[in-house]
Amino acid sequence: MTKYLISAAVGALCLGAAGAASADSACLITKTDTNPFFVKMKEGAEAKAAELGIELKSYAGKIDGDHESQVAAIEACIADGAKGILLTASDTKAIVDSVKAARDAGLLVIALDTPLDPIDAADATFATDNFQAGLLIGQWAAATLGAETANAKIAMLDLAISQPSVDVLRDQGFLQGFGIDLGDPNKWGDETDPRVVGHEVTAGNEEGGLKAMEALLAKDPDINVVYTINEPSAAGAYEALKAVGKEASTLIVSVDGGCPGVANVKDGVIGATSQQYPLLMASKGIEAIAAFAKDGTKPAPTEGKAFFDTGVALITDKPAAGVESIDTAKGTELCWG
Repeated sequence: MTKYLISAAVGALCLGAAGAASADSACLITKTDTNPFFVKMKEGAEAKAAELGIELKSYAGKIDGDHESQVAAIEACIADGAKGILLTASDTKAIVDSVKAARDAGLLVIALDTPLDPIDAADATFATDNFQAGLLIGQWAAATLGAETANAKIAMLDLAISQPSVDVLRDQGFLQGFGIDLGDPNKWGDETDPRVVGHEVTAGNEEGGLKAMEALLAKDPDINVVYTINEPSAAGAYEALKAVGKEASTLIVSVDGGCPGVANVKDGVIGATSQQYPLLMASKGIEAIAAFAKDGTKPAPTEGKAFFDTGVALITDKPAAGVESIDTAKGTELCWG
């Protein structure tokens, strides 16, 4: 595998075999190549591609939100003559024109984890039901607090100002699960419930989570519930709370269910997390590209949904009445399979 720049202007990385694409080739384009979630996704894609004899090239931006790198990667995949693209979009609206160009060129484009906006801008989506993932942790937090939900002071640690679909779905799912009336369910930040202290973005990483948590604590030091877009940002939030002695009195919930995140649930850093399955998403995506390359077949969504649902499970060692969950032992066994 050689590493080279997609373009000097955006500094995107391409990790893949040098030279022109083979007759049956595919591209994987993720938000970053450092987030463990996308590392596991890449592992799943590589294993299935090797099994099916498909040449795979993998691309990633420098950080979550690096939209320009993803545009350049799509252009490279079209030029290489790839049969299909697996994409986790940083900007689910802005990437649509580039995706259309790929589809017009005859490539199958499958969104992984993060639906495009609109969802039918891709040929198919393989993802967790992200609204359900948020709903589960919201329901768990409300059931855990019981009557104290009325006195909750909630920090919302989101992903990005551009509000990609995965960001909105998890956020709005959590709020609805907690019992907070939504404004426009297609965006976050417009709810009027005074229990929500505010929203800050994290870029989905630990440093971002720490800074976001510090900003919201400065706004209201009595925060006692923290929603986080993912587990790296939850780890950062925990460090900010620990620095002011509030880690034991604050409930943190998250989404991802990666092995490090499940360990953080076991250790009490996170109260509960919704587990998703990126390896399955990626392997199913490669299978779909292989089928498309063979005879033009396109994947069908899960019945009753606009996407192929790869499943979600709530992980906690403190189960709450009325909210189905599994413990960290089972979560560790399943993490990111």
